[in-house]
Amino acid sequence: MSSDFTVYLAPKGFTDELVYELGDATEVVDRLVFAPGPPRPVAWAQNIWLNPQRIRVESITDAANKLKALQRNWALWSVRHHRRARLIEAQLPSVKPKPMAIGTPPPRAPLGSWTLLERDLLVASPACSSPFAHGEVQFLENKTDPPNRAYLKLWELFTLLEAAPKPESFCLDLGGSPGGWTWVLARLGCRVLTVDKAPLDPRIEALPGVEYRMLSAFALDPREVGPVDWLFCDVVCYPDRLWRLVDRWRTFGKARNFVCTIKFQGPTDHETAAKFWAFPGSRLVHLHNNKHELTWVLLDGEEFPTFAPEDGETPRKLGEFGMPGVEE
Repeated sequence: MSSDFTVYLAPKGFTDELVYELGDATEVVDRLVFAPGPPRPVAWAQNIWLNPQRIRVESITDAANKLKALQRNWALWSVRHHRRARLIEAQLPSVKPKPMAIGTPPPRAPLGSWTLLERDLLVASPACSSPFAHGEVQFLENKTDPPNRAYLKLWELFTLLEAAPKPESFCLDLGGSPGGWTWVLARLGCRVLTVDKAPLDPRIEALPGVEYRMLSAFALDPREVGPVDWLFCDVVCYPDRLWRLVDRWRTFGKARNFVCTIKFQGPTDHETAAKFWAFPGSRLVHLHNNKHELTWVLLDGEEFPTFAPEDGETPRKLGEFGMPGVEE
């Protein structure tokens, strides 16, 4: 069933950013943003309800039965009539996501989202853009080996993409101190050059395949480094400065794949974010583990086509929208 509207779930604290990005929101309820037309790729959405329906219900049991008639698994986003919504939820099959071990593939079972807007009105979407409930990717954290929690962003991205650097790939980690991303890449068996003015954690520097240079990420000459399979950048800088760095590396054609964090300091710089998204074939996403930042991805020879499912089609995950993997 096709819908004439789409529901977008904003990341916590960034509803205004999503409303600005969409430009034509018709209704905002809590973090749910309603907009006309089919789903569109937007950065500031943690989850997208791809085929939402407004469903009138006569009772709690009727609501549960109508949801179960659409599919089995549902995640409630409660915004109004909370007690009544929980009673409906209690009549649905239990869905209790558990933190995943690092390296576990994303869930395969279809998972819909729903909310109770009025006592007798559901909004429900059997298909969502994220395979995780509300786009919340939770990992069993390693609190011993990585030097900080930044590694969670990279693992989340690789999980969603279902693609990652292959062993022996040459990776450049710009602004890598204290080494969270370098730890992930070394664990994958990559050769990693980490560049930062701040020191690298000695435990990370001692990992096989890791080389560290105490240097500003902006002072590194792409021509001196040579070809890079993957360029990673989690450096703290203004978005326009990151843009110039990425543009320089693209101009010299030395990096095949890019993963960069655009960190906003103060008001969100929508103009520069749009410049990143203007790179053909690239994508901007707000990961669950992102803060006031976006993750920009550009993979060699891969693109992100529109992801609106056909009627009756199971929606594909981010990694399947033109990004099933990257051959080295």
